Amino acid sequence: MAGKRPFGNPVPVSDLATAILDPVLKKRAGISIGLVQSWEEIAGPRLASHSRPEKIQWPRRLHEDDPFEPATLIIACEGMAALHLQHEAGEVINRVNAFLGFNAVGRIKILQKPVLSQKARPKPAPRPLSEAEKSKLSRIVGKIEDDGLRASLERLGATIMGERKPKGS
Repeated sequence: MAGKRPFGNPVPVSDLATAILDPVLKKRAGISIGLVQSWEEIAGPRLASHSRPEKIQWPRRLHEDDPFEPATLIIACEGMAALHLQHEAGEVINRVNAFLGFNAVGRIKILQKPVLSQKARPKPAPRPLSEAEKSKLSRIVGKIEDDGLRASLERLGATIMGERKPKGS
């Protein structure tokens, strides 16, 4: 009975967010937050890291008497994950239907677009500095008395210089 009393039994924020987001996702995208959260178990870690479910598109029914037709699951993919997903489409459909508990999805539509945000993408490591660049950096920060500040500025300078192309190339 979590959340009944105002000062007892705290409720996890994720439960509150799910309660708020789930109806919005169902209305806008026809998808539940549970499917999005469980995507890694459904698609597997290799596919899940480069894809995400976007929307479940249900076929339009003109009358209530029309027979049930399975929906199309629209999945955003990037790069080679789209090819892998295409080859494993049948297995992913079976897993999604098993997760949902009925034969809801009949096919997959793949959208190729970036899935990871720029923040989540690993940044390339800066190149190693030449001896001339190291000595120049040491001269610039050498007059700073605080050891911690000097070390931090030296790391910052090495990162900035390492991201630039070396002179003469």
